[in-house]
Amino acid sequence: MPSRLSIIVVEKDRDRAMQIVDSLNSSGDYDISVIAEESGLSRRIAQRDPDVVLIDMTDPSRDALEELALASGPMDRPVAMFVDRSDDALTKAAIEAGLSAYVVDGMRADRIKPILDAAITRFHMFQRMRTELEATKLALEERKTLDRAKGILMKARGVSEDEAYALLRKTAMDQGKKMIDVAQSLVTAAGLLS
Repeated sequence: MPSRLSIIVVEKDRDRAMQIVDSLNSSGDYDISVIAEESGLSRRIAQRDPDVVLIDMTDPSRDALEELALASGPMDRPVAMFVDRSDDALTKAAIEAGLSAYVVDGMRADRIKPILDAAITRFHMFQRMRTELEATKLALEERKTLDRAKGILMKARGVSEDEAYALLRKTAMDQGKKMIDVAQSLVTAAGLLS
């Protein structure tokens, strides 16, 4: 996150929006914008590309909650939502929508900064987990492709697994390619021939 966070506050009520802005301004130096209208929210948030989105809703419905959460880009940035009331279904919908913080019992000025900090920390934690998961999935897929390629070579050339691996490695080095690229080409070609 940059040193000066840009924050979008989504709040229909001007007085409540100003309470949030005042609370944020008293706790740090932020670039704050307020959006009062929910229509076109996704487009306006994308245009401004804030670091954080804070949403204040007095009486959320499940549909409104999901729409606001998804429009604010919870996979792109931390999103904290303050609501005056909730139930199990709303809480579940908020979590499934990917909110970094879902605070029931409304917005209070003294809680905004700690919740903002927690939302940012939680967002970064989940972002790291998503990145690690994607890297693990990619490594697993590459491993499967290498194993398939070795199997093809073992069957076609009558060589051992170690020899098939060495052949893949040598071919990759000779061609200046990654071993996974050579393995993928072999698997693709074998698929065309079968």
